[in-house]
Amino acid sequence: MSREIVAIAADHGGYEMKELLKADLDGLGFDVLDLGTNNADSVDYPDFGHAIGEAIANSQARYGVAICGSGIGISIAANRHANVRAALCHDGLTAKLSRQHNNANVLALGARIIGIETARDAVSAFFTTDFEGGRHERRVDKIELP
Repeated sequence: MSREIVAIAADHGGYEMKELLKADLDGLGFDVLDLGTNNADSVDYPDFGHAIGEAIANSQARYGVAICGSGIGISIAANRHANVRAALCHDGLTAKLSRQHNNANVLALGARIIGIETARDAVSAFFTTDFEGGRHERRVDKIELP
């Protein structure tokens, strides 16, 4: 049986965190689709936000993890794509709520804002929490692009 795929991408500001979180995703039972960057040389965050967005929109991956210095820019770029609900999270609680209430499918993290242990907590919460549906379903439906 094949494992579910999670795409991960980062700019130079998130490169180190991306590399560390890949092992955590593997430990949670996912295959990891690494969309770059592949070193700490300066790059443009929109390129990697768009890569995550395209991977979700094209069904290459069901979920994603997007990392830049603040998490803001890469989440904005990812959210420009159909069927992407990228949530910038700062801890395990915000990651859990993004899944429960918003059915987020991309976890965005700011590597210059949170440390690796907080990021690991957010990844664990995000990928072990299900969408609650119910009253949240109609709200999420209003987010989708036409």
